[in-house]
Amino acid sequence: MTRQAKLLVTIALMLGMSLAALDTTIVGTALPSIVGKLGGITLYSWVFSAYLLTSTTTVPIYGKLADLYGRKPLFLFGSILFVLGSMACGSAQNMEQLVIFRAIQGLGAGAVQPIVLTIIGDIFALEERARIQGLFSGVWGLSSVVGPAAGGLIVDHFSWRWVFFVNVPFGIASIILLSFSLKEHIERKPHALDYMGTLTLTGSIVALLFALLQGGTSWAWFSLPSIGLFAAAIVLLVLFLRAEQHAAEPILPLSLFTNQIIAIASIGGLILGVIMFGITTYVPLFVQGVNGGSGTSAGLTLGPLLLAWPIAASVSGPIVLRYGYRFTALAGSTLMLVGSAMVTLFNVHTSIWFIIVSMFITGTGFGLASSAYILSVQNAVPWKLRGVATASTQFVRTIGGTIGVAVMGTILNAQMAQHFAPIFAHFTAAAASIPKGVAPANVLLSPQLRAILPSAFIAQLQNALAQSLFWVYALMLTLAIIGLIAMFFFPGGNAEQYTYKSTDDEEQQPAEAESLAAHIG
Repeated sequence: MTRQAKLLVTIALMLGMSLAALDTTIVGTALPSIVGKLGGITLYSWVFSAYLLTSTTTVPIYGKLADLYGRKPLFLFGSILFVLGSMACGSAQNMEQLVIFRAIQGLGAGAVQPIVLTIIGDIFALEERARIQGLFSGVWGLSSVVGPAAGGLIVDHFSWRWVFFVNVPFGIASIILLSFSLKEHIERKPHALDYMGTLTLTGSIVALLFALLQGGTSWAWFSLPSIGLFAAAIVLLVLFLRAEQHAAEPILPLSLFTNQIIAIASIGGLILGVIMFGITTYVPLFVQGVNGGSGTSAGLTLGPLLLAWPIAASVSGPIVLRYGYRFTALAGSTLMLVGSAMVTLFNVHTSIWFIIVSMFITGTGFGLASSAYILSVQNAVPWKLRGVATASTQFVRTIGGTIGVAVMGTILNAQMAQHFAPIFAHFTAAAASIPKGVAPANVLLSPQLRAILPSAFIAQLQNALAQSLFWVYALMLTLAIIGLIAMFFFPGGNAEQYTYKSTDDEEQQPAEAESLAAHIG
């Protein structure tokens, strides 16, 4: 491949990577304003869960299809689907439509995110790859930091729909550039795609999400729909575990988790995923709903977290080498615990500076802990298993976040129903002036409604939302404590002593393993 072609491919991939990173964070700060326009706060967490579910569970299948049919067609397919999903999201007329279109968007992102780094592994020599992947990590970090602020600015000064429409021109540019610049030779390799594992795992999680998010709102907890969904989730999970034991190439190799390092790193990653997605989902809701802040201020509060993460991750490598996995993971988990404890103290009088400091501390903890998890797993297995091992722990983290956001949504809905009803019963005149079809919690997310309603009524609603969110944050704090305890089970001492000792045969690194390693970056 010529130097010019490589440059064009790199630009195309950077556009794809930045869109995937931007879309993960930009929606969080925009969603309170979107709910203020569309209503449907009970579906708040579904907007995240639907995207995470489809973008996560499809990654292994896309990876194997890319081996069979080439990276280029899969990247183009995913990018086109992502752009179409973005256009549909921007055109949504209600929250139900937005949830469905976010799921479609996630199906596209599931192909874009991993295949970007796989193509890098294909077109760059080993000595170039570290520098290029560092550049892409910087693009991901910058996009993640810009996302929250961009989401706030867009909803404050333009229509919320541009949060999604902004993807379209850049997505099209990425598609066109890659179409003409990437020429690949497809070497077809036989693979046994784990369809049964993918379907049963996805089905189990979907059933669980429906049970958690709709139980207690659309139907009673002990009603037939709730019991049936929980039963279906358990049955499908059992079928998934059985399928993984017999699959030639399982989507989630269970044997990996018999390794103590991988097991502990996976527990830490799962908890990190719940706290990470919980904070990025429900702190913007606090800033706008309780503090009465704008979309811009909600975005700026997440900026310190997303800035501290890559900074801490960049210095974590030398810390791991000098002090070991346990020390680094404990340091990160301790900071996550401190940050989560500060978040539980949020109330109607909390200053923006207290929120910013808590986000910076939490982000630093994320950076240290996540790097310790990834490095320990990569170091504990042979090269041929490095990609699938790391992808599995990342997979667990995102699944944890998906389910965690759903559980938090259930807690929030139940708490709001309990705290809001007495307030509306007391302020009957104010409640009667609210436009028909506007949910109680949506009042706090609409500046127009806040401006015309009595200040005493708004103040009580803000206090009620803060009390409701406290239990969401309390769950994150509880998990942070469990995560800190779990890190004491990480092997202590120098990291070097836990390096997998390869045999002569394993020195030959298969192309597929190299691709998997590039896949997870």
